[in-house]
Amino acid sequence: MRPTPIPPQPGQESVWDYPRPAILQDTDKHLKVICNGIVLAETTKGKRVLETSHPPTYYFPAEDVKLEHLIETSKTLMCEWKGRYIYYDINIGDKYIKYGAWRYVQPTPNFVSLKTYYAFIPALMDACYVNDELATPQTGDFYGGWITKDIVGPFKGGPGTWGW
Repeated sequence: MRPTPIPPQPGQESVWDYPRPAILQDTDKHLKVICNGIVLAETTKGKRVLETSHPPTYYFPAEDVKLEHLIETSKTLMCEWKGRYIYYDINIGDKYIKYGAWRYVQPTPNFVSLKTYYAFIPALMDACYVNDELATPQTGDFYGGWITKDIVGPFKGGPGTWGW
């Protein structure tokens, strides 16, 4: 059963207006990920994936990520729209985060430009920012969406939302 979308105010987007299947957009918003007290990724050359009922997931180009802290794992999964992706563990100082980041290693044609971009699970980071606004992580342990004041839901991810 589809929930009742929250009407967006001027300057806001409703996740219920996002398409299905998902789409990819470039973004020049200032994106930043902080992990164990350091800036792990920061860019104004990011990408975002938009999908019905989900807040945007942000992706960072490799040159704007401190790759020395990412450890490739053997865990790979497949997204029907975006392709095959691989998880990365994150090791910074005394902090080790299992499966804290991912990258599409075999993207589908519509997402081929994501091949050299990395995404992070915001709930596992110290903080994630969009234009200096602290983003709230999307609920659930599967999704990587970033919720900001310019996005309205309700959002998929919490208990009882899998059927949306």
